[in-house]
Amino acid sequence: MPRFSIIVPVFKVQGFLRECLDSVLEQSYTDVEVIAVDDCSPDGCGAILDGYAARDPRVRVLHLPENVGLGRARNAGMPLATGDYLFFLDSDDTLTPGALRAVADRLDETADPDVLVFDYARTYWWGGTRRNVLARVLTEAGADTFSAADHPEILDLLMVVWNKVYRRAFVEREGFAFPPGYYEDTPWTFPVMLSAERIATLDRICLAYRQRRQGNILSTTSRKHFDIHDQYERVFAFVDSRPELSGWRPYLHHKMGEHCLDILSKNDRLPEEDKAEFFRLTAALFRKHRSGQVPSELRVLEGGFTRYRMRRQAGRAGRELVRRGRQVRRAAATRVGRGWSTLHEHRSLDPNLAVYSAFSHKGVLGDPAAVYAAARELAPHIRGVWVVRDEEQAALLPPETEHVLLDSLRYRQVTARATYFVNNVNWPGSLAKRPGSVHIHTHQGTPLKFMAADLLHKPGARHGLDVPQMLRRADRWDYSLVANRHSELVWDRAYPCHFTSLRSGSPRNDALVRARPEDGEAVRARLGVPAGNRVVLYAPTRRDYVRGGHADRLDLARFADDLGGDHTVVVRLHPSLADGPARGMGLSELHRRGVVVDATDEPRVEDLMLASDALLTDYSALMFDYANLDRPIVLLADDWGAYAASRGAYFDITADAPGHVAGSQRELAWLFASGGWRDGESARLRAGFRARFCEFDDGRAAERVVRTLMLGERAEEPAPAAPVPAQAGHDVLASS
Repeated sequence: MPRFSIIVPVFKVQGFLRECLDSVLEQSYTDVEVIAVDDCSPDGCGAILDGYAARDPRVRVLHLPENVGLGRARNAGMPLATGDYLFFLDSDDTLTPGALRAVADRLDETADPDVLVFDYARTYWWGGTRRNVLARVLTEAGADTFSAADHPEILDLLMVVWNKVYRRAFVEREGFAFPPGYYEDTPWTFPVMLSAERIATLDRICLAYRQRRQGNILSTTSRKHFDIHDQYERVFAFVDSRPELSGWRPYLHHKMGEHCLDILSKNDRLPEEDKAEFFRLTAALFRKHRSGQVPSELRVLEGGFTRYRMRRQAGRAGRELVRRGRQVRRAAATRVGRGWSTLHEHRSLDPNLAVYSAFSHKGVLGDPAAVYAAARELAPHIRGVWVVRDEEQAALLPPETEHVLLDSLRYRQVTARATYFVNNVNWPGSLAKRPGSVHIHTHQGTPLKFMAADLLHKPGARHGLDVPQMLRRADRWDYSLVANRHSELVWDRAYPCHFTSLRSGSPRNDALVRARPEDGEAVRARLGVPAGNRVVLYAPTRRDYVRGGHADRLDLARFADDLGGDHTVVVRLHPSLADGPARGMGLSELHRRGVVVDATDEPRVEDLMLASDALLTDYSALMFDYANLDRPIVLLADDWGAYAASRGAYFDITADAPGHVAGSQRELAWLFASGGWRDGESARLRAGFRARFCEFDDGRAAERVVRTLMLGERAEEPAPAAPVPAQAGHDVLASS
């Protein structure tokens, strides 16, 4: 008996069907059967299904003699199912890699609940991806099982059939089946969820919900949307047949009203001439099943269609007035701000005022934070003010940190008078550089991938990036900090502007150069790392050849298992991926289960480096900083060709690596199992890498910046810790 019976109804999806089936049959978890129901599809779907069945014994095909619709096609497949759980997968959707393994593990963890609800992401025909906006409901439900009465918020999720798996014995005992019609998910999902005694959740994106440009009945203009009324009648009939569920009638009454009004409000759902009829039928259904007090937003159903349209028009007009009012206020504020700035441009600069910002105004972080700390110690007369984006960011600042909000009047006052500007991202274009001010640009690390002007030859990588504007902002730089001669050459080429390179070293790396063995202990304790465990920090970068930037290159669960219980894997996603769907592809769930530690939200990446024993990365610039610790570095470079071709790289990191390079997860597992990750060859490679890329990092970079650029002292240039080795001939700059 398989664990999963995956029922796939098929009709006119020949362009998507192979991708759907492959996403199931190529899963690492193989204890499945696929029941494909050919709903008399007029295209090539039947032949495609027969081809898969001939090649894979897990696939069984049922050809229906006539088209019966999505719901009844699912019904036709259910009697053939022998698995523990039913999974209804639409034939134009796909499972994400590792989804079935994650679902199976969660079922085992929760002792086979009646229903397991998992997360999904919408994937658009133009390439975009958007995670379910209510994903938080899955985590808020907790680790244990519950009923809908225990956690009614679970019903706020999209009421569809395909974001759940169902215990087959539960479905058969209750006699659940799909009715005919186009909103067949509604009379299946509500009865199932209200009847289930044990529900579990999985905070992981297991399914890619394809948003087709055309072909989805629920987003096309048709009278078929009138079907929603019959489907809610079926829901109320089910509740009436179960006296113990009568308490749900007010909720369902409200949900029905909201659902129908949502259909009516969409311009692309109902023909204009049918909207009045749809409203009248909705209002009649609403009156028929009224139960309890009607919320204010649904009282419109108690009046006529004319009144409804007037309220809709008034609402649109009101929103337009609000929008225009905001535009007027913003324009007025901008004029006032510009006038204030112009007025104060004639006031003298304050020689004891410095303004700091890091990572687009996210807080006291990175190189600017290190310079700020050094200035407070060495030049306490220079007042330091941080620019933050909003009050939420301000609340995270260290106590007693003076700050201003971006674009506020106070921001304009401070930036109009400041002498020193320290940032690792370009200041906004509205900030004018005054004569006598000193702009110090720290950058964000040593560059491997192409930057700024070098991206002009990489149109895909510079998508959405205005390079000329970037260079105009860089024209304000007076000094560019560098940690090595490679960076110095790159910045001179990538930013053809009038600045002076300061061979200072990277201020944020002072903490790494001066690191003591005990420095990471507090961080390890905060992360929950067991005492005595070896910590591997995994820091993948983003991909320019993948829309959204995220690509799963490593099976984290398998990697953690290969390392064993005496190792802890700490994951740090690239900051640009922190708020996207990347964490939902398994990282959040693995963190909850204690398989890995998700440290993406840790504000100081330096702390994570100090807390680790080794770094595993691909092409992240973090490796250049980490080399200062003289701890093992391993690269997973299975897509280096695609990465370098799409983004561009200044040298071949696989040839001039800081340690061993794995071309696959299998090679990676062998490196750690054999101990090769920290052998003599690893140390030799790291030594050469450190000599080249940690050249000016001597632990005094922040002090050097303050003394040289703020106090006007003459500071000695850091001497290379070791002779810089000859380059291996892979450097793009050397051949340009």
